[in-house]
Amino acid sequence: MREQFRAWTEVVETFVLEVIFEERRGKLASIVRGLLFGSSKIFTVAVKLRLFLYNVRILRDATLGVQVIAVGNLTVGGTGKTPVVERFARELRDAGRNVAILSRGYRSKPPPLHTSLLDRLLFRRESTPPRVVSDGKSLLLDSEMAGDEPHMLASNLKDVVVLVDKDRVKSGRYAIEKFGCDTLLLDDGYQYWDLRGRRHDVVLIDRQQPFGNEHMLPRGTLREPPSHLSRANTIFITKSDGNCGELRARIASLNPNAAVIECVHSPMYLEDVFTGERQTLDFIKGRKIASLSGIAQPESFEQSLVHLGADLVYSKRFADHHRFTQQEILNAINRGKKRQAEIIITTQKDAVRFPKLDRRDLPILFMRVEIKIVAGADDFRDCVRKICFK
Repeated sequence: MREQFRAWTEVVETFVLEVIFEERRGKLASIVRGLLFGSSKIFTVAVKLRLFLYNVRILRDATLGVQVIAVGNLTVGGTGKTPVVERFARELRDAGRNVAILSRGYRSKPPPLHTSLLDRLLFRRESTPPRVVSDGKSLLLDSEMAGDEPHMLASNLKDVVVLVDKDRVKSGRYAIEKFGCDTLLLDDGYQYWDLRGRRHDVVLIDRQQPFGNEHMLPRGTLREPPSHLSRANTIFITKSDGNCGELRARIASLNPNAAVIECVHSPMYLEDVFTGERQTLDFIKGRKIASLSGIAQPESFEQSLVHLGADLVYSKRFADHHRFTQQEILNAINRGKKRQAEIIITTQKDAVRFPKLDRRDLPILFMRVEIKIVAGADDFRDCVRKICFK
C-alpha cells in the first residue's frame, strides 16, 4: 500500500513539474496552470506575512546561545545543497568547532501512526528525542529512517553529529546537552525562522536556474520572492561556468552586502554501491555506461559523465527522492546491457536508497562529488573564520 502511494505521488509530482515548466500542453495543463497561479498569490502573501510576524516578534524565535549556520535556497530542490553543507561542516570541524547538522529528514520514514497520535494526545512531542543518525562516532540509522541527505552526510563526515527532527529548536537543544555541540548547521534552514540568535544565513543559487521560472510555489519553484535574498550573509552560485556577470549583477541589486562565492560540483572518484571498492574517474573513460538517478536535476549528473569521457548509451530517471525497488534496478541493468553498457553509474544520494540485489550482471558504482570553489575562496575562508571566532 505504501509503495503504491509513493508511486502515485511521484506520478502527480512529475505531472505538476511538467505543467509548471510548460512542458505539458493542452486544455487540462492550462487549467492546472491557472489554478496554480492563483494559489501562488496566496502562498506569496502567507510567506511575507509569516516573516513579518517573526520580525515584529508576534511569532517568537528561540536562541540557544550557540552559533547557528542556516544553509538553504530560495527555490525547491536541485541547487546541490548537500555537498555545500558537508563542506561547511568539515571546515568548521577542522577549525575546532563541535558541529551538529540538524535536518528535518525530508521523506524519512515517519513514526507509526499510533505513536504519533499518542504523542499528540499526551503532549509528548517536546520530550520525544530527535533521531540520531550519527553520534559523531558511528552511523546509526539507514537512509529510510534518516532520510537521504542526513544519511549521506553522516556517511561522509566523521566527528560530526547528525540529528533529524522537524523541530530543530528541540534537536539543537539536544545536540548541545547530549553532545556538547557549539555550532548548529541547519540543513535546508533558510526558511526555518524558529531558531535565530547568533545566525549566519547561507543561500545557494543554481546558475542554470537561479530563480526557477520566477513564480512562487506552487506555480513555480520559488519558496520566497527573490527580494528575500536580502537576508543572506553569504551566497553560493552553484554549477558555475565562470561566466556569471549578469547573475552577479542581479544578486548585487538584491543584496549588495553578501559575500558571493562561485563553486562547481567536482567528481572525486567512483565507488561500488555494494562492495565499497573505489575506482578513479578514468575507469569510465571510453566505456559504454548507463546512468540511473532519482534527483531533481539529472541533466547535470549525466553531462558530468559525458565530460569524463564516458559513452552514455542509456539513462533512466526517476522522481527526486525515489526509493528504488530491486526490480527497477534489474530493469535498468537489463536495458543497459541491451545497449552494450558495461557499467551502471548512479549518484551517492541515490545509492543510499538502493536495496540489496540478488544478482548484479553489471557493476553499479556511484560518483562521489565535492564542491570546488572557483571564485571567492578568500570570502569563504573569511566566512568560516568569522563563524569560528565570533
